[in-house]
Amino acid sequence: MSELLPTDKRKPIVLGILTVSDTRTKANDKSGDVIEELAKTAGHTIQERRICPDERESIEVVLNQWLQDSEVEAILITGGTGIGLRDVTIETVTPYFTKPLDGFGELFRFLSYTEDVGSKAMLSRATAGGIGEKALFALPGSSKAVKLAMEKLILPELHHIVYELTKHRL
Repeated sequence: MSELLPTDKRKPIVLGILTVSDTRTKANDKSGDVIEELAKTAGHTIQERRICPDERESIEVVLNQWLQDSEVEAILITGGTGIGLRDVTIETVTPYFTKPLDGFGELFRFLSYTEDVGSKAMLSRATAGGIGEKALFALPGSSKAVKLAMEKLILPELHHIVYELTKHRL
């Protein structure tokens, strides 16, 4: 059988999952659990799952490790996307983007507004982008918001996004 392309829904996408939080532990990381469960149910593979504090340096250490890992195709981060003083995920990851996916944040906030939290959706700075050949999604820390993003936006398009970022190799 020939190698499966990222657009083939049978091809598992290899993910890194990072929870950014000063308070979450493996025992109470509900948002990380939601990402992992939904990704595995969709047939994807988890390369690694980690938790780090809301600190730029800690996020960068994990991000740089996964960017160097040739197996990781997409990085999903939950937490640190709000407007609190310690929320630094967006400031940390966006300088890495080679191809910002502005539509992700726009659609996520729209869906959050209409299906979840109403006007509080404007407080979310959720974003996504390509970093070279890898996709990165930065999601809120709320497990309900993570579920919404995974089911309505990320999982339906993940194969296509990875394909678009890697098709030059084909």
